[in-house]
Amino acid sequence: MELKQKIETRRARIAVIGLGYVGLPLAVEFARAGFEVLGIDLDQKKVANINKGKNYIIDVNDKHLKDVVSHGKLKATTDYGVLKKCDAVHICVPTPFTATKDPDISYIINSAQGIAKHLHKGMLVILKSTTYPETTTKVVKPILEKTGLVAGKDFYLAFSPERIDPGNQKFTTATTPTVVGGYTPACGQMAKLMYNQIIEKIVMVSSPSTAEMTKLLENIFRSVNIALVNELACLCERMDRVDMWEVVDAAATKPYGFMPFYPGPGLGGHCIPIDPYYLAWKAKEYDFHTDFIELAAETNENMPYHVVNKVIAALSDKGMAASRSKVLVLGVAFKRDIDDVRSSPAIKIIELLAPKVKSLIYNDPFVPELETGWKKMRSTKLTQQLIKSVDCILITTDHTCYDFNMIVKNAKLVVDTRNATKKIKSGKVVKIGRK
Repeated sequence: MELKQKIETRRARIAVIGLGYVGLPLAVEFARAGFEVLGIDLDQKKVANINKGKNYIIDVNDKHLKDVVSHGKLKATTDYGVLKKCDAVHICVPTPFTATKDPDISYIINSAQGIAKHLHKGMLVILKSTTYPETTTKVVKPILEKTGLVAGKDFYLAFSPERIDPGNQKFTTATTPTVVGGYTPACGQMAKLMYNQIIEKIVMVSSPSTAEMTKLLENIFRSVNIALVNELACLCERMDRVDMWEVVDAAATKPYGFMPFYPGPGLGGHCIPIDPYYLAWKAKEYDFHTDFIELAAETNENMPYHVVNKVIAALSDKGMAASRSKVLVLGVAFKRDIDDVRSSPAIKIIELLAPKVKSLIYNDPFVPELETGWKKMRSTKLTQQLIKSVDCILITTDHTCYDFNMIVKNAKLVVDTRNATKKIKSGKVVKIGRK
């Protein structure tokens, strides 16, 4: 039976490599659509949890995971050998950068090498991990073709970037349009057919490199615009009676030509802080320097340092020395109402601030434990007594479960990096973006 018919009849056996924030939701969607799905991950704890029907990703419905596991539609393993019997494989592995901000695509390379050992004619291979243009054609393709099989002739190859927005209930894996770029038109059409089974809208582009650049544009667009408002926020702090949050809200009333972005303590998540450097690294291969993009990334990276200085200055204005002060950090996830701490600016802020104060603790109902470069920490239970006992509350993530009225009422000082206290008038509150 040809792959096209297997996909249309949902008899294709699908593999997903990498069972994190991208891979697990994708695997569950395919399994719910009736496909047999095999998840591959080197983390034995994740594999064991999945096979027990135990969820660890906030965007995956607990019941959906239990249902597909109990019905035998989703299984997890650490063994690449299962690819022998698979018709399609999706690569959903991390793509971090090094200490010098060079791309680290070792997870992609290792996945491609694992696939190559079991690659067979008619297989569909789709890379989803965020990466720089030409990764699919100049890194993955050569590894796979060392087998003697030829992309576009013996097997299908495509790139389709992930577009996961953690915690977003409206735009999920199934409801977010996906971009597909095939190595050949036939490769693209086969990938499109595959995703048509679970995703409402497919957007076709001419090549994997175009799809790779599309993903980078999406995230760099956000990075640049956030850098703009962060820089303006720092300027507003030197001016009298100019609140950057009010400025953005006022500008957003214009019905055309403006899209609101808001300042904050820095950027978090897997993609936005990393993607500018992936593109900058690749651009040098073509004697091109992405100065504007890199400057925006640096502006955002400087915000945790700015926040730390803001806290120290706010304490000083209240007659308190930082070295004798106790600080409570509220929220360490990179955005509200999720448990994802990847590249969270709160971690950098903690690492910078902790040595400068007498003591530092944190609370986050979504993150019970936190690894930082300072030390391993546990979330402290949030009570009125605790709030009264600390010298400063630093809001780094504005979870909706927080009662900010109660927090401000009982606090001695609040430094708000998210405008969480927007509706509260109090001399206790100091915000970024306002003098």
